[in-house]
Amino acid sequence: MSDGRGPEERLKRQRDDLQLLNQVMRHDIRNDLQLVGAYAELLDDHVDDEGEDYLEVIKENTESAVALTTTVRELTQVLLRDGVEPQPIAIDQVLSQQVEEVRSTYPEAVFTVEGAFPDRRVLADEMVNSVFRNLLRNAVQHNDTTPPTIEVSAAVDADAVEVRIADNGPGIPADQRDEIFGKGEKGLDSPGAGIGLYLVRSLVELYGGSVGVEDAEPSGAVFVVRLPAAE
Repeated sequence: MSDGRGPEERLKRQRDDLQLLNQVMRHDIRNDLQLVGAYAELLDDHVDDEGEDYLEVIKENTESAVALTTTVRELTQVLLRDGVEPQPIAIDQVLSQQVEEVRSTYPEAVFTVEGAFPDRRVLADEMVNSVFRNLLRNAVQHNDTTPPTIEVSAAVDADAVEVRIADNGPGIPADQRDEIFGKGEKGLDSPGAGIGLYLVRSLVELYGGSVGVEDAEPSGAVFVVRLPAAE
């Protein structure tokens, strides 16, 4: 049975709902999580050795939840867009910034850069940072090796720039490599809602690029992002 609304009215209602979700996620939930994290820091000097382990679990999961609110906010922004007008973005600056930010978030992980990032511009926009932030975080969070090791490289290939992010984790079976980019997919039973990879593919395809997964040697996965090069 029809709800009596026309397509335009239903679309407007959906956009309003997304904007409300974005507001709740950005203000209410995120603020509460940051408050939990702040109080957890204050407990450092008030717990015994056994309590320290539990406190670290609280801190790590709070940080992951805060990061998830960022991803949801960014995904909502993408869904609310009417379109995108790619502009020249310096890929070396984007990659350098995101590697340093994620490295500071996960000091236990080892990040290496193979060679120098190319001094080229790609067609994207400011949200391209979210692409590489999510892929780098994913390489650590879904890694069962100690220490997690991530290698980042980039090269110019014809009319595109190809970025490769390799890890030493469990890898991704071939029959799951498309599924992990779907909405809400969790991948290999790892923590997190999986919407980060859905956001990655959504943005990359908006830019006219592609993203996929390959095997790493001797183990692990390589996420390969190709973005059109700006002239």
